[in-house]
Parts: sequence; structure tokens; C-alpha cells
Amino acid sequence: MNDRTERHAIDRRELLQAGAGVVMTGLVATGAAASAHAAQTGTPLGMRLQGVQHFGLTVQNMERAFAFYTEVLGGTEVMRDGDFQGERIHNTLLTDQEIEARSRGVNPRTMGVPDLRGGAQRLDVRFIQFDNVVLELLQYRDADQPLGGPKSFAEPLDHMSPAFPRMMHICFHIRDDADFNQFIRDLEAESARRGMTQVRANRVVTVTSEAERQRAPIEANSNPITEGKSNGWRLIYCKGPEGEQLEFVQALGPVKRTFDNARDARKRLVPTGT
Repeated sequence: MNDRTERHAIDRRELLQAGAGVVMTGLVATGAAASAHAAQTGTPLGMRLQGVQHFGLTVQNMERAFAFYTEVLGGTEVMRDGDFQGERIHNTLLTDQEIEARSRGVNPRTMGVPDLRGGAQRLDVRFIQFDNVVLELLQYRDADQPLGGPKSFAEPLDHMSPAFPRMMHICFHIRDDADFNQFIRDLEAESARRGMTQVRANRVVTVTSEAERQRAPIEANSNPITEGKSNGWRLIYCKGPEGEQLEFVQALGPVKRTFDNARDARKRLVPTGT
């Protein structure tokens, strides 16, 4: 997010696990070209990275989202900062949207672009640590609203289908020895107990109403894949308290070995120094 977060970087080797398969494929495919490029410009771009530092999620209600990711899912707070405003932070985050608004001949505020430059809006952030990555919660609010309050500057997006281009999701890795179906049941129950009724997982059977979804058997809480390259993968999609798209997975058997091998191969390719 900014220079103050750099001291909270996560151990590099742990971070590599999440994206090892995809990056490994790219490294092998482009190895010759990268080597030639390196001879002219120095170290290849991929060799200058330390993996994924964090994922960001813009929220409407900071306290609600923070409670879900810490108290329900068990993340731990790294730090919080806020009241960001001014020209530098505005330009850092929003230059492309300002240019787009000008090209359309409209006020940026009508496109959901806050005025951090003038201070009419402010930005607050909180970082939450999980085992192998950090999640950053961001809230843009009007200057007269308190830090961590329930009111955001922009209207939340509806129609959060994962099929929309540019849509992203956060995926959590469930322990190998955990009962996946029971985990989903407990997640929904704990969230509902806290008033987070938006936290709802899909079912693998066809349902046409919320009542039918709730009545589905516990075995419908996850989708186990038992063939092909994804053999051993178990997953379900779920909405979070802000309407965000979440995924929960287990990776066992053949697919676990695929990811483990890709991670180990990348470790051999990428220098381990800082």
C-alpha cells in the first residue's frame, strides 16, 4: 500500500507456495527470452520479486469486515493506519480513474472516484496476517465519518458474479485433516451468530431459494474432484460479509503433489537471498 507496510513483508518462501504452479510455467516457457533480456537490462523482473505481499479488499463497513477476518477466520492484525489524504496519495491510487473521467467529460465523483487530493474523502487501511499471505482491508469514507465506521464513500457493487471479467476472489486453504463440510457449516453458523447473514456458501446440489439452500444436506457443502489434473481438489464458493467472493479449498493427493512440486521447482530457480 505504501512504504510503511514494507517492514511487514511475509517470509518469501511461504509466499511462493500460493502461485508457484502458474509462475513456474511462465518461467520455463520464457526462460531463454528472459536470459537474453537479462544480459541487456540486468536481472529478470521475476527474479526481483519476493512473491505476493498482500491482497486488498475495499469494504463498506470496516469493523464488520475486520471482525470476520480476525474473529471468525482467525487472522491476526498486523497494523492499521488511516486518514490518508493529499495530492501524493490521490495521484498514487487514482490517476488512471481521473484521466478516464476527463476523457468522458464527467465529474470523477460521479464515477465513484473519491477526492483524497482535497481531503473531502479519506482512506483507512488495516492489514491482517494469515499463514502465508496478508489481507489488506481498505475503506474510503467522507472526511466527517469516523475511522472504522459503517459508511463508505462509494456505493457497493451488486451482481458480484465470478463470471464478470476483472472479478477477483480470495481463496483460503483448509487444513488437510479438517472436515470440509463441517467447516462450512460452522462458518455459516458463527457468521450468523454475529449478524453476518451475508456469509453464505454455495451448495453442490441445485437449490432455488435460500430456504432450500439451508436445508441441503451437509454433504452438499463442498465439491470433491476425483479425476483429471485436479484430482484431490475440494472447493466451494462463498460470499463474505461485504458481498465479496471467497473460495475455500483443500488440495490433497495428486493435485497437492502437483503444487508441492511446482513450489519446490521454483525454489530451485529463484535465488533465496533477500
